Amino acid sequence: MAADRDPLSDGADGRDDVNEGDRDETRTTPTTPPTPPPFRAAVDALRSARLRPQIEVEPTPAPKRLAPFAYALEATVVDGEQDLADGRLVLLHDPAGHDAWRGTFRLVTLIRAELEPEMAVDPLLPDVCWSWLTGALQARGLTYGEPSGTVTRASSHYFGGLSARPAASQIEIRASWTPREGLGGVPDTGSHLSAWCDLLAQVAGLPPAGPGDASVVTLPQRRGPQSR
Repeated sequence: MAADRDPLSDGADGRDDVNEGDRDETRTTPTTPPTPPPFRAAVDALRSARLRPQIEVEPTPAPKRLAPFAYALEATVVDGEQDLADGRLVLLHDPAGHDAWRGTFRLVTLIRAELEPEMAVDPLLPDVCWSWLTGALQARGLTYGEPSGTVTRASSHYFGGLSARPAASQIEIRASWTPREGLGGVPDTGSHLSAWCDLLAQVAGLPPAGPGDASVVTLPQRRGPQSR
């Protein structure tokens, strides 16, 4: 990855990089370097995090080219048999540090959800979605640096043989940030994952998870979530 660029958060496609590879970076082979203890501890914290039941999270192949070590998770917000939103969170680690990150760890995310057409045309929607990300991190008391990202709206209209389909709109959030490193150089990745799931649930239109969150504004429920 170039020193001044995050492929998943600068508006570039990035999907190939996210889906590339099939190795678990916490394991080693004769051709890979030993896994650094801070990275292993950070991954263990991701694996042991307790999350709200509407969000299904599982490991997914991590990209190989973004950093010497990487671990990835994918999540889906589920309501019965319907998927309301989905996303991917990638933990990157470069023991030598990274000029653009200003740290040795980086979290990179991609989140997608369907929108009501009237919501998609709201000029304030991108700013609101970005504030949900920063607000989710702050609500968990997390310190982070160098945030960057994009919020993209897309609309699809169908014609000809597909004209019976209603118009569809989608919001996409691509972002990355550097988590603050704590004792032993290990960031609190479990709390960052929880904050990310808060954002994912918010984008999906779920009600607040706990007391004290009544002021949180969420997207209204979609009329036709994608069937599983």
